Amino acid sequence: MYAIEYGDDIVLIDCGNKFPDEELLGIDLIIPDFSYLEENKEKIRGLIVTHGHEDHIGGVPYFLKKINVPVYATRFTLGVIEIKLKEHRILRESTLYEINSESEVQIGELTISFFKVNHSIPDCLGIVFNTPEGTIVHTGDFKFDLTPANQERPDIHKMAAIGNKGVLLLLSESTNAERQGFTPSEQMVGENLVGLFMKAKRKIIVSTFASNISRVQQIVQASEKTDRKLALIGRSMVNVVNVAIERGYLTVPKGMLIEPKETMELPPENVTILCTGSQGEPGAALSRLSTGNFRDVEILPEDTVILAAGPIPGNEKNISTIIDNLYQLGAHVIYGSGSSFGLHVSGHGYQEDLKLMLTLMKPTYFVPIHGEYRMLHHHLLLAEAIGVKRENIFLINNGDVIEVENKIARSTRTIPVGSTYVDGIDVGNMEFVLRDRKHISEDGLLMIILPMSKPDAKMLAEPEIISRGFVDNHFSELRKGMIGIITETIEELHAENRYSWNTKKKQIKKLIGQYIRENTRKRPMIVPILIEI
Repeated sequence: MYAIEYGDDIVLIDCGNKFPDEELLGIDLIIPDFSYLEENKEKIRGLIVTHGHEDHIGGVPYFLKKINVPVYATRFTLGVIEIKLKEHRILRESTLYEINSESEVQIGELTISFFKVNHSIPDCLGIVFNTPEGTIVHTGDFKFDLTPANQERPDIHKMAAIGNKGVLLLLSESTNAERQGFTPSEQMVGENLVGLFMKAKRKIIVSTFASNISRVQQIVQASEKTDRKLALIGRSMVNVVNVAIERGYLTVPKGMLIEPKETMELPPENVTILCTGSQGEPGAALSRLSTGNFRDVEILPEDTVILAAGPIPGNEKNISTIIDNLYQLGAHVIYGSGSSFGLHVSGHGYQEDLKLMLTLMKPTYFVPIHGEYRMLHHHLLLAEAIGVKRENIFLINNGDVIEVENKIARSTRTIPVGSTYVDGIDVGNMEFVLRDRKHISEDGLLMIILPMSKPDAKMLAEPEIISRGFVDNHFSELRKGMIGIITETIEELHAENRYSWNTKKKQIKKLIGQYIRENTRKRPMIVPILIEI
């Protein structure tokens, strides 16, 4: 999420989410920290969304619940945003404006225009902010594919015209700044898919990103050429494909789409299944298919499974597990973007694409964005190579502010930022919740339940000790020792006339903790519960 601020006007670019790693136990999503924007909400005039991927739209409903501002996006992008707003039940009160590459939006003293770029989802835009200080360009995610499967070619002439007028500051994505050459064309994938479909003997299961409508169209065309019906599996796949068909971004022959349960009634050589789960997500369709846990579809020996998506770093282990499961089912599995089959090309520009964008825009100042720090650094080197001065390139962290005055840019200050976690219906920092979950996951939990007499504060029965994830062996011996400590502690506190429940809990927690550390070298979470009777 980026903010362009001039005078009393703030315009936001994108509002995405990240997915949690293994350290963030139970967290569903990570979204931007909106605290600075909440402090300045009277200045915010709108949110412009460059395209419909989760890392650019995933936080939109959470943001609009806090600050309801107009959202500007292309026709397809609005379609996938609307799905999210419906799920969060805020579609009716949201203001959505459709834009395209020819649109112009006036917000305060900012004149905002757009240009078409390629990516792995339809309807992607770069953004041009004409300000009194100069022109700022945000590329969005892009590559230069001159033979795209969806015929949405990048508007290179418009980019060159923007550069000729003069660009003060360019913000350009850096995802593939480490990879040499140009990004391969989507056309290659379509040709290879048809070849694989021709060779397949039984049903074909293809897993890819639901948002990659060009890839979905290629799968539709390959199915048509091999006389196959197509079934969709996975909620996001069904939702996005429906939006794409309704809005004219995907063409499916009449009668081709069937329900998953119908696949069991057709000859296997006439069936294609398109599903989610190419990144090994545990609950996604492909994962369930690989373990035989999908009700309406079964993978049988000699079926062909195609993973038409490259692995996102961090997902390799889950993907490997699914591939192993598929082989155990007897399937023929085709995977790996580096394989000879060529079933995936990136939606992000390689080094030559990034250099072409820099050459077209000819910026005075440059900020590489959207990537790990090493990617930003490699993009900096590319910018230097095409002539941007080193002192005019800013490598910035979350919260860093670039200030432009008299056409001179400086990185002078930061605003407070952090991560906001989404856990079910809870949204916030959750530092203490995560600390407790980590504690329990590492050393387990001990609950000590003490029935106490309300009138005289004495124990009425032996404490009940419940262990979860702590120890199995020797627990009966430990339990005897713990009961002895608890009984002795309660009696001592009673003798000292210290009847406070908090005092009892703290002392029991402290002494039991010491006893367990000495005997097991573990530090479980200890939760004393006093029940007054």
